[in-house]
Amino acid sequence: MSKIPKAALSLKQFMLRQEVLKLYRTIFRTIRQVPDASSRRELRDWARADFRNNRNQTDELAIKMLLQHGTRNLKELQTSLELSGTGPTSSSDVKQS
Repeated sequence: MSKIPKAALSLKQFMLRQEVLKLYRTIFRTIRQVPDASSRRELRDWARADFRNNRNQTDELAIKMLLQHGTRNLKELQTSLELSGTGPTSSSDVKQS
């Protein structure tokens, strides 16, 4: 049995897939910083559902738009964490003071 996929991805598709995976990992790393367990669980469920709902998307433009939307949501979450004092930037600021 060969592990080579039936239809190999083009370079563009491969690069786009890598961007999506990077965003997915970054979102989950950021969610780990949320202090409240129930909020963390809710955010994890939301992120998984969002990615799962769009996993069969093949239109390049649609994928790029979804990436932009996900990146905006990630930045909002990171900003909220920083403002609440639980984000990575705020903890490094405290150490310097």
